[in-house]
Amino acid sequence: MNINELKELLKDKRVIEEINKHLWIESQKAGYSIGIERATDEWLRLYAEEWMKYHQPEEYERMMSKKAKKKKK
Repeated sequence: MNINELKELLKDKRVIEEINKHLWIESQKAGYSIGIERATDEWLRLYAEEWMKYHQPEEYERMMSKKAKKKKK
């Protein structure tokens, strides 16, 4: 995902809720707050694509077809 796609994804309240859940879970495991920056980075890297496939399938398909067109050039 490129930076503009990530910025757009972060506008969705559901994504912010998922990142906050990730922050809480991982902080509990670590025994200290891992911080919102780390939680956001991890969630985007580990879960954003699958989240989009499930919650925004049309947007995900559009994004993937755009990437496929770029690779063909």
